[in-house]
Amino acid sequence: MKIPFLLGRLAFGGFFIYNGINHLKQRKFLAQYAQSKNVPAAEAAVAGTGVMMIAGGASIILGVKPVLGAAAIVTFLAGVSPVIHDFWNSEDPNQRMNDMVNFSKNMALLGAAVALMGVEEPWPASVPLGRPEKYSSYTEDILAA
Repeated sequence: MKIPFLLGRLAFGGFFIYNGINHLKQRKFLAQYAQSKNVPAAEAAVAGTGVMMIAGGASIILGVKPVLGAAAIVTFLAGVSPVIHDFWNSEDPNQRMNDMVNFSKNMALLGAAVALMGVEEPWPASVPLGRPEKYSSYTEDILAA
């Protein structure tokens, strides 16, 4: 079960790293959209959420404090989704559908992040940083995967 868990972590964490980098690269454009949704200090909010996504995704991929990484992702999704993807306020049917799809996707991702918070640490095939001494043979974990 270590390989499917590791592959899932790579896909899930990679999604947030990719989108976090995009937040930083497209900060000005995304800030304009956030501003249209009445987000205060929109550019700083976009940059901050980008950093949260990168940190959370990296934490999950590496298995370094993954519960904190998943909590960062939960915080991001729970805070951003109802503000940015407020489909119930959209009058344009295309915008409404787009926001509803993205809101639903974010709720599914939020559920996955909450589920990951319940996985006991240390995770298999994780970087040994901060692991108790009895778990320091991380190469055995990776080879056993």
